[in-house]
Amino acid sequence: MSNKIEGFNFDQRHGKQRVRVARVWRSENGRHSIVEWNVGISLLTDSVVAYTRDDNSDLVATDTMKNTVYAKAKECVEELSVEDFAIRLAKHFTSLYQQVTAALVKIVEKPWERVSIDGQPHEHGFKLGSEKHTTEVILKKSGALKVTSGIEGLALLKTTKSGFEGFIRDKYTVLPDTRERILATDLTASWTQILVTEINGCRYPYESIYSIPQKPLYFTERYLSVKKVLADTFYGPPKEGVYSPSVQSTLYHMATNVLKGFPDIATVQLKMPNIHFLPVNLSNKDNTIVKFEDDVYLPTDEPHGSIEATLSRFWSKM
Repeated sequence: MSNKIEGFNFDQRHGKQRVRVARVWRSENGRHSIVEWNVGISLLTDSVVAYTRDDNSDLVATDTMKNTVYAKAKECVEELSVEDFAIRLAKHFTSLYQQVTAALVKIVEKPWERVSIDGQPHEHGFKLGSEKHTTEVILKKSGALKVTSGIEGLALLKTTKSGFEGFIRDKYTVLPDTRERILATDLTASWTQILVTEINGCRYPYESIYSIPQKPLYFTERYLSVKKVLADTFYGPPKEGVYSPSVQSTLYHMATNVLKGFPDIATVQLKMPNIHFLPVNLSNKDNTIVKFEDDVYLPTDEPHGSIEATLSRFWSKM
């Protein structure tokens, strides 16, 4: 929060980070569900006296923020999405404390997945998955709301239908052109959803705490749907796949398909490191030990290419 103090601009916020909480729901039919969240909270206020006058009377203790996470988790008697829990926390802080002008809540969900035994889903057994569901919620006291959902660590790889050629060459370039390589990445994605209203044929973004979808687990379903679009675009059809002339091209098509598939998503950001699989050729002065024939590779992620981009609709304010 920006304030002017003694002729200076002063930006400040305070909060609690890395609050870990797990919540189990036990249904009457015997099936259990679990989530594990890593919660970060930042509160924005106009109060600066704790910094300038040694006066803590306007401060919400960060230990109180931590305790609030557990109390609000207890109040969630039905399973809910990570986005909905973040909104509940932000709403609590902005409504309870007069000093708080806005709350920022970030949560990373640990990917516990239900296991199956002999083809049957287990009632209370779970294993740890890979990619993580993330969210960032910003709620102002006025009710203005921004919800960003995301994915961390979605590992994608295909063994063919990828190339890279026609790039700039100078005296330091040794990389050959290729139309046959492994394409692998560890995707981080985020997208911001804007509920829109239509007036005289024009669409306008409308962001408010009062416009949150009321359907249970709506954000979880949207997360799974967006993840599927991203993966399907990366791989292409099951039999023939789809050719990728560059990570940049694949990233753009992935982002475009998200915006085309979900009209209420205003912006999508993708980060796609190019994780290299280097061809292995081994020989000595007497003979060839390994001749590369699109079969033996050295996987390495250090160093790796770094490709990222953001695609937004014209009406998006993000």
